[in-house]
Amino acid sequence: MNDYYEKFLNSFERIDKEGANFVGLKPLPSGTCVETCANEIIELMFPGRCDGGANQPIREVVTHQLQTLKWTLTNLIFLSYSHECEEQRCPPIENRKNTDAAVETLFEALPQIRTIIKKDVQAGFDNDPAATDIHDIILSYPFVKAITIHRVAHVLFKVGVPLLPRMLSEWAHSNTGIDIHPGALIGESFFIDHGTGVVIGETSVIGNNVKIYQGVTLGALTFPKDERGNIIKGAKRHPTIKDNVTIYANATILGDIIIGENCVVGSSSWIKADVDPDTLVTISNPEIIHKKIIKKK
Repeated sequence: MNDYYEKFLNSFERIDKEGANFVGLKPLPSGTCVETCANEIIELMFPGRCDGGANQPIREVVTHQLQTLKWTLTNLIFLSYSHECEEQRCPPIENRKNTDAAVETLFEALPQIRTIIKKDVQAGFDNDPAATDIHDIILSYPFVKAITIHRVAHVLFKVGVPLLPRMLSEWAHSNTGIDIHPGALIGESFFIDHGTGVVIGETSVIGNNVKIYQGVTLGALTFPKDERGNIIKGAKRHPTIKDNVTIYANATILGDIIIGENCVVGSSSWIKADVDPDTLVTISNPEIIHKKIIKKK
């Protein structure tokens, strides 16, 4: 066997001890199945979006979609808990109990989730003069995919489902360029215009009627650590955005700070401290220099 083969195999033995090798563990949720689940979630919230429902009654279409999604989610959540159980040596019977409880919680929340998503879509139409109608928003605006998946993933995240909420959010991220951690709490009538490059961190809290543009970051300024120097997981480290705030393109808002009600944050602003309600935040106008282009003969 060639020397580089042996070196590569030895590296796997080392990685095994560091937890980066999944060989020998129970099956995990696959990327393909997560993609299927994500599309089923979107189709459920906007029934007939793909094929028009083939002229079936709406109740029949939605019933079928509910049953399909429940089967898919149950399997994915069970695999997620099984992996965690393998790591923590917990009783396997807990996987089924946790799975059933998570699925039940999500499906009880679905009516409210759909109501909120419809308000998000309406906010998109109301705030974008380029939108021709509601169908335009649903079928072509990336934020619809991102916020629909987020609102489902957030419920799963809050009840403690491992792996799957983040995998769903990363599917939305890869498809839309919008990166929303499933832990972020987002209010009603939320609109992201254009969307590419938006990042919303885990402990962000966003109120109602908030509008943000491409490239906006709601991030962490520092990471709190314990006495051993390890990062404290779950601590509040991202901004709170109050109601009726507009954040324009490429603004960066960092840390556990508060942007008050009715604020407008201008493009490319860098904010690390609280902003009082009813405040306009902008950067100074940069100097614009015009130089004549001299063409070489």
